[in-house]
Amino acid sequence: MAKKKKAQARNPWSKDELKKLKKIFRNRSTQQVADELGRTLKSVEGKAQSLGLTKTKAYLKSLGRKS
Repeated sequence: MAKKKKAQARNPWSKDELKKLKKIFRNRSTQQVADELGRTLKSVEGKAQSLGLTKTKAYLKSLGRKS
């Protein structure tokens, strides 16, 4: 018999959290953003993706990545 996944509690994003996410996501690591917002890394990644947020070219270049 297959194990059932444990249901995860959902914590809706407030308007203030969304505003802050949009402001800081582009120039900080996703883990830093998650820590600052008190959210999990996965929740920040998912919300940023759903909002179409991306890192800036300058930030990616500072990591040694191509934009």
